[in-house]
Amino acid sequence: MPFLPLTTKEMQQRGWDRPDFVIVTGDAYVDHPSFGTAIISRVLEHAGYRVCILSQPKTDADYTRFGAPRLAFLVNGGNIDSMVAHYTAAKKPRSDDAYTPGGKAGRRPDRAVIVYCQRLRRLFVDVPIAIGGLEASLRRFAHYDYWDDRVRPSILVDSGADLLMYGMGEKHVVEIADRLRDGASVRELTDIRGTCYAVPTNEYKPLPVRECPSFEAVSEVSEQGKRRYAESCRIQQEEHDAVRGKTVIQRHGKVIVVQNPPMPPLSTEEMDAVYALPFMRTYHPSYESLGGVPGIEEVKFSIIHNRGCYGACNFCSLAYHQGRQISCRSHDSVIDEAKAITAMPDFKGYIHDVGGPTANFRASACEAQAKRGVCADKKCLAPTRCPAVRVDHRDYLALLRKLRALPKVKKVFVRSGIRFDYLIADEDETFFKELVQHHVSGQLKVAPEHCSNNVLKRMGKPNIEVYNRFKKRFYELTKSVGKEQFLVPYLMSSHPGSTIKDAIELSLFLKKEGLRPEQVQDFYPTPGTVSTCMFYTGLDPYTMEEVYVPRTPREKAEQRALLQYFRPENRAIVMQALKKAGRTDLIGTAPHCLIKPDPQTAKPVPKKRSPLRQTHAKKKRN
Repeated sequence: MPFLPLTTKEMQQRGWDRPDFVIVTGDAYVDHPSFGTAIISRVLEHAGYRVCILSQPKTDADYTRFGAPRLAFLVNGGNIDSMVAHYTAAKKPRSDDAYTPGGKAGRRPDRAVIVYCQRLRRLFVDVPIAIGGLEASLRRFAHYDYWDDRVRPSILVDSGADLLMYGMGEKHVVEIADRLRDGASVRELTDIRGTCYAVPTNEYKPLPVRECPSFEAVSEVSEQGKRRYAESCRIQQEEHDAVRGKTVIQRHGKVIVVQNPPMPPLSTEEMDAVYALPFMRTYHPSYESLGGVPGIEEVKFSIIHNRGCYGACNFCSLAYHQGRQISCRSHDSVIDEAKAITAMPDFKGYIHDVGGPTANFRASACEAQAKRGVCADKKCLAPTRCPAVRVDHRDYLALLRKLRALPKVKKVFVRSGIRFDYLIADEDETFFKELVQHHVSGQLKVAPEHCSNNVLKRMGKPNIEVYNRFKKRFYELTKSVGKEQFLVPYLMSSHPGSTIKDAIELSLFLKKEGLRPEQVQDFYPTPGTVSTCMFYTGLDPYTMEEVYVPRTPREKAEQRALLQYFRPENRAIVMQALKKAGRTDLIGTAPHCLIKPDPQTAKPVPKKRSPLRQTHAKKKRN
C-alpha cells in the first residue's frame, strides 16, 4: 500500500477529485505507527475514507492544495508540542527539529494548531475543523502558558476550531467521520466521548457536570486567581478517567467549553487492528533529497506494545493525554510487527526497544480499575506503592523471550522507561535477571529524577531509597552475569519544591555516585501537568500546600549548573550558589568538595619547616 497523497498529483493518481479529510500537521509526513498523523490517517483509510496529508503548510497555495475536503480538516501540531519543538526550557530557540525534513528548525509556526486553524477558517469559511494531538489535548481548558507567562484560554477558543479530540483519537475520529458522512452537522457532534466543544452561554443546556472556575477567574493575576487555577487543575486531573469521569465545563466569557468524559481506551483486539494497518514505516520519499526526517531514527526498529501510565508523574503529560489505564497489544500482534522489521533491508539484527510510556506495564494496576476506574484521590506507585497494585512481569517477559527467539534477531533491547520501583517490588526476580542479561545495551536509562525526598514528593516519584535498592541489585545481577553495564539516571533541575539546598544535595549525590551527566533536563512547564500548575501558582493542587518554586533565570541556571559542577564553565556560578547557600565548606580541595577555591582568594598553605630550620629560627628570634 503506497503512502497517502501528499501532493495534488498523488491525489489525482488515485482518481480522486477531492479528499474526504485533509490532515494538516506540523510534522513532516512519516508513515510510521509512532506518529499520530500516520495512525489517524490509516485508521480513516481503513474505515473507507479518502485522506490527504498537508504537511507544514505556509502559504495560501499550500493550504488550498487539495481544495475543500468533503467532510473536514483535521489539524494537529505534530508529534510534540510546537512550542517545545521550537524552544528550550530557557526559552532559547532550538537549532534543529527532528520532525522536519533535514532536521531544520522553523518549518512549523509557533502555536501551530492556532495558526493552522485561523488560516483555514479564513480560506474555508464553512468547512468543519477538528483539532487533536498532544498540542490540542493538553490545552483543552484554560492553561498557564510558560512562553507568554500568562494563562491563555482553551485552544478551542483561540483557534476557532469546531471540535477538539483529546487523548488517543482512533475511536473518536471514526465516529466523527461516520456521523459527518451520514449528514450530521459539526454542531450536532456534542455527545462523543473524548471530545470538547464550545457552546454560547445562552444556548447551553445544563447537564450533570463538574464545573471548573472560569477562564476569567483562573487568569486573574492574584493570590485568589492562582488558588482557583489550582482548583481547576485538580478537577481536570480527577475527572480524566474513562470509567468514572464526569463531563467538565469551564466558562470563557460568552461561551462555555464542554469536555465530554474520556473515550474508553482501546481493547487488545482494537489495538492489534490499529498496528496491523499497512504503514510504510518510513518518511515520504519526497524528503529523501532534503536529508530525510531525523525523528524516524529513534523509532524505526522499535515497537510500542502498550499505552497509558498509572505511574502518572506530576511533570509528565502522558497520563493526562493517554490516561492511567493500560492498553496493550497481543503477543501475536507485536511479533508480527517484529517480523516486518526483520524484513527491512537495513535491519541489522537489533530491535531497539519494546516499550511505551512505561515499558514494564502490561496490565491495569489492580483488578478494581476495570470496574471503578483509577483512584481520583491517590496514585498507584507514589509516594509508596498501593497494596492493591499487582506486580507481575511474567507476560512481558514471555513476550520478550518470543521476540529474541525470532530468526534474524540478535538482540532485543528495552530503552524506554522502566519503572524501577515497580520492578524492584516484584518478588520473582526472573524478569530482572533476564533484563540485565539480555535486554540492556550497555546502559539502562531509568528516571529517579532527583535524590531529595522533598522534591520527589512534589514530582510524584518514590523516595530515593527505592532507587538505591534497585541500583544495588542491578549491579549485583550485572556482576553475576559477567557483564559491564551501567545505569544512566535521568535527573531534573529546578522542579517545583527544589531549593538551592536540594540542588546541592543532588550534586553531592552525583559526586558520590561518580556520575557526570552530559545533559541536564531543566524542568519545563508544559501545559496540562500538575507540576506546571505548581510552577505557576506555587500551590500543590491536591493539598493546597504552598510549594517553593525556583522561578528566576538566575536561580534556574544555578540549579542546573550544580548538576554539572565539574564543568569549568560552570565554576563561577556554582561558587556563587554555594556561597549564597552558606555551603562554603564545599569549596576546597578536600574529597567531599564540589569545586576548588579561587586561586586569587585561597589562603596560602604554610610550608612545614624542618626541625633544624625551626631551631635556627628560634635562636634568631631570641
